Amino acid sequence: MKKIAIIGPECTGKTTLAMQLAAHYNTIFVPEYAREHVMRLQGNYTFDDVVFIAKRQVEEYNVYDEDANNILFFDTDMIITKVWFEVVYNESPPWVNEFIRVNHFDYHLLCNTEIPWEPDLARENGGAMRETLFNRYEKELITQGFSYGVITGKGENRLKNAIIMLNKNLK
Repeated sequence: MKKIAIIGPECTGKTTLAMQLAAHYNTIFVPEYAREHVMRLQGNYTFDDVVFIAKRQVEEYNVYDEDANNILFFDTDMIITKVWFEVVYNESPPWVNEFIRVNHFDYHLLCNTEIPWEPDLARENGGAMRETLFNRYEKELITQGFSYGVITGKGENRLKNAIIMLNKNLK
């Protein structure tokens, strides 16, 4: 089973790409839980909310294996959560770093920021912060020594670029 994580700043097409790739490869994807949780809150999220989200994400990493068809896509990665902790709270629980180190993916697709940011109730990082986050995610991928590719393009070109990259790197 190949496990592929799709990461990137807010509003870079991660969910759309996860759905499209799962359909293309006749498999499934693991949805991001953070958005669902944040949208249900009445008020701002807290450190404990992010811990809860991270733990829920860990639970879901292995739940979907049985239903996948040789490849499984994840609409997030703990790298995003680690950076979220660091940006908002200037710290990350040690177990998050350990989870990243031990439970890595076969490949990461890092979505660039050329898709315009659109605000909604769960998004908070538009403008220059998107580039900052992109750079932090890429630095983390490099530091961990993970295989990844940067996804560019819009619409069908974005999907096509992702498919080409995966076919080339998952042999």
